[in-house]
Amino acid sequence: MNAAVRAVVRMAIAKGCEPYAIYEGYEGLVRGGDLIKEKTWEDVRGYLSEGGTLIGTARCAAFRERPGRLKAAKNLILKGIDALVICGGDGSLTGADIFRAEWKGLLDELVQSGELTKEQIAGHEHLNIVGLVGSIDNDMSSTDATIGAYSSLTRICQSVDFIDATAYSHSRAFVIEVMGRHCGWLALMAGVSTGADFVFIPEKPPVEGWEAEMCQIIQKHRSLGKRKTIVIVAEGAIDRELQPVTANYVKDVLVQRLHLDTRITTLGHVQRGGTACAYDRMLATLQGVEAVEAVLDSTPDTPSPMIAITENKITRKPLMNAVKLTQGVAEAIKKKDFETAMALRDAEFEEYFRAYMATTKLDEPAQKVPEDKRMKIAIIHIGAPAGGMNAATRAAATYCLSRGHRPFAIHNGFPGLCRHDAVRELTWLQVESWAIRGGSEIGTNRSLPSEDMGMVAWYFQKYRFDGLLIVGGFEGFHALYELQQAREAYPAFRIPMVCLPATISNNVPGTEYSIGSDTCLNALIDYCDAIKQSASASRRRVFVVEVQGGRSGYVATMAGLGVGALAVYTPEEGINLKMLQEDIDHLKESFAKDQGMNRAGKLILRNEKSSKTYSTELIADMIHEEAKGRFESRTAVPGHVQQGGTPSPMDRVRAVRLAVRCVQFLEDNVRTPKEILGDPRTASVIGIKGAAVLFTPISVLAKEDTEWKDRRPKRAFWLELKDIVDTLSGRRGSNYV
Repeated sequence: MNAAVRAVVRMAIAKGCEPYAIYEGYEGLVRGGDLIKEKTWEDVRGYLSEGGTLIGTARCAAFRERPGRLKAAKNLILKGIDALVICGGDGSLTGADIFRAEWKGLLDELVQSGELTKEQIAGHEHLNIVGLVGSIDNDMSSTDATIGAYSSLTRICQSVDFIDATAYSHSRAFVIEVMGRHCGWLALMAGVSTGADFVFIPEKPPVEGWEAEMCQIIQKHRSLGKRKTIVIVAEGAIDRELQPVTANYVKDVLVQRLHLDTRITTLGHVQRGGTACAYDRMLATLQGVEAVEAVLDSTPDTPSPMIAITENKITRKPLMNAVKLTQGVAEAIKKKDFETAMALRDAEFEEYFRAYMATTKLDEPAQKVPEDKRMKIAIIHIGAPAGGMNAATRAAATYCLSRGHRPFAIHNGFPGLCRHDAVRELTWLQVESWAIRGGSEIGTNRSLPSEDMGMVAWYFQKYRFDGLLIVGGFEGFHALYELQQAREAYPAFRIPMVCLPATISNNVPGTEYSIGSDTCLNALIDYCDAIKQSASASRRRVFVVEVQGGRSGYVATMAGLGVGALAVYTPEEGINLKMLQEDIDHLKESFAKDQGMNRAGKLILRNEKSSKTYSTELIADMIHEEAKGRFESRTAVPGHVQQGGTPSPMDRVRAVRLAVRCVQFLEDNVRTPKEILGDPRTASVIGIKGAAVLFTPISVLAKEDTEWKDRRPKRAFWLELKDIVDTLSGRRGSNYV
């Protein structure tokens, strides 16, 4: 929420508007006075790294009644305010829309009663409102994510990861209760992220007699050698008769039927605490910027918009339509219409649920394909390690097993295949614990198949692979292209093949998101928050931070959004002397305005390959020289810290979803060798582009969308975000200022 406040305030100032913060929610609107304060640029410095909400929030019974809204309208007019950006849940947003609908009547009443004059309301006849959804439950329809949801999921996953270790040590079962009264998003995503054995969510209650089904699944897992059991229960979980499914009852079932040593952990308000994760900072910032644009675009006839995100695209949706759909979920649950309840959630929710059940429910006859259609699927990691590689491999392998296929891991990339015949069939128990592990459990390597294409083909023929899943970065993309091009000469490659992008650099053509990039951003933002604290303590210090990313500036730009960098240098834009001089002048002005009162530190992010001449050390030295003792400069190089440790929840859940999609792609593209040779679509890259998940033929991407020399796409979606980074930092040269 604080990131959203910062973005709205600074974007409003950049657009020539006067921003105000209303403290304590609608309570502040009703009471007015000092609870409605004008905000300056400097007021919101440091907001990004703060948890909770710095302008406060409170429930307000008075605003629900017309007399309370009369007071609110008067207070806004007295401050000259006629546009509101509201960040809250469906109740807060509904209240705002009612307020807007009543606005003209409220002003007329205030004039008639003599509390305001016609002159005072002149120019404020219409109230524009824009909604931002702040909810850890992610319970708003028409958007894939709400502000705060992924931060809450991060807290849950951290807690479950810790519990996982003690559960394994003592061979115990843990029943973990998470928030979500009417929405099971947190419970489901926690189950997907941590590899939980069973989950309970309100939208999809378990079948009648679920106790036996749950015990059967857990008993099957235990019989395969699993030592621990994790069951995740949403606080609003129910059965098909709408009776609560409580953590205590689940525990009793596990104890009485399976004789498991079982404990209950209720996570409670720890789920709301802590600083925002990288994704929430980015989401809140971009939505805050879009909210200001939406306010300025609004007319009296424009329906109140809600700022949403669909896959990777910030969008505007009709606010009350989204609220109506959201409330429809609770109504459908009350009517026991659970299919409608699931349908009213976004399509992604249903897909995650199916993927989760397919990877936890083993030996389900209905899931298996006929024996003559069962495949031998090879999985290989290529490139540098990235968070989520193991989660993707686990999801692909368990989904293969649930379908009756045989998954094989090629260890240590193509050199492992050619030199050591390092091919091993994967079992469920082998991969079961991989969801939370960083790095690459099967080993990864940057070598391409062209180093010994004939030997690679010989081993493919030896094992008679029917499909190939490559998990990797630009090297994985390149490897898929080489294999596809080699189909003419090597019949062993006439099988469906797919690349799942996994790299911290997010530089793979055909996708706007690569697994591992979110883990990298979280590690980098944690690092930058720590050194920013150091810079703040000394007050007059700026850090020049060198970040990874190869010849793609994605990591630097998105981290700049997340930490509020004063300047970001990328390979796409490069660095020149004029740019450096302007940024140093900007630094001087910023420190001059500080006047010893604001202790927030300052950061400059430089991509490792943004310039051959202007190195990180040289830039820091130039700043030091120009500062003439008024402030200091330091360098910081996080290095391989950016590859992250434990993968972030976003990387884990997207790894599962995309890996399952990849296996389905391989299933759908089983053809004769001749048909595959003639169809370039059978070698594709899966990617998130705009508001959709797409498979794009590697041959198309290689020719139309790849800068081979710089190892990046020709068209990068994030380049337009660079202007937003510059605007919110006040940097000169911004297109907004």
